[in-house]
Amino acid sequence: MRILVPVKRVVDYNVKVRVKSDGSGVDIANVKMSMNPFDEIAVEEAVRLKEAGVATEVIAVSAGVAQAQETLRTALAIGADRAILIESDEELQPLAVAKLLKALVDKEQPQLVILGKQAIDDDSNQTGQMLAALAKLPQATFASKVVVADGRVQVTREVDGGLETVSLSLPAVVTTDLRLNEPRYVTLPNIMKAKKKPLETVKPADLGVDVSPRLKTLKVVEPPKRGAGVKVPDVAALVEKLKNEAKVL
Repeated sequence: MRILVPVKRVVDYNVKVRVKSDGSGVDIANVKMSMNPFDEIAVEEAVRLKEAGVATEVIAVSAGVAQAQETLRTALAIGADRAILIESDEELQPLAVAKLLKALVDKEQPQLVILGKQAIDDDSNQTGQMLAALAKLPQATFASKVVVADGRVQVTREVDGGLETVSLSLPAVVTTDLRLNEPRYVTLPNIMKAKKKPLETVKPADLGVDVSPRLKTLKVVEPPKRGAGVKVPDVAALVEKLKNEAKVL
């Protein structure tokens, strides 16, 4: 069984993002970049399935600039067997990424695709669903537990009312939630071993995919700063302010 794990290079979650002065986007110059946390969970889950004898090969894939090789090397250090970089300097929007992944699914024929439910930079939460639609595969999103057996994958997913368990026939697409697992600490020996693992680079044109942006960002602004709180002498004054100033009553 082969598992494909898409990963994305994003601004590290510990970094405070800053908007460019012209409002055209987020400033990523000289900013620490790392693997999207949800994708790191996906890699960990795929490696655990391999360690359990369920999977035979884990392939990490990323789409983006050449520096995304570092992100793929991290996936290899966690335990992926090989990696593929779809190198492009274009702005890759969710539909373009989904089309690129669909081309790789056709080429590699994985039985399972596991990826993060969303990336922490754009929070689109679209790529997994779009990939499933394009590849005509069953999908389960927001997975908090994954069990593979007898040609099917059973996924426990979080919904508003609690938990829902679905069973999908393979091949399938699964997107991961935070509570699925806790990614392992990457050790130095595994980082060194990752340098020797194969990493293939292709271009979107090699896969026959047009990645031209279809959405245009008009402006990016920081959220408004929170104002200082106000002390009130009694409940009556609080109710008056909520009613006449905040207008929430």
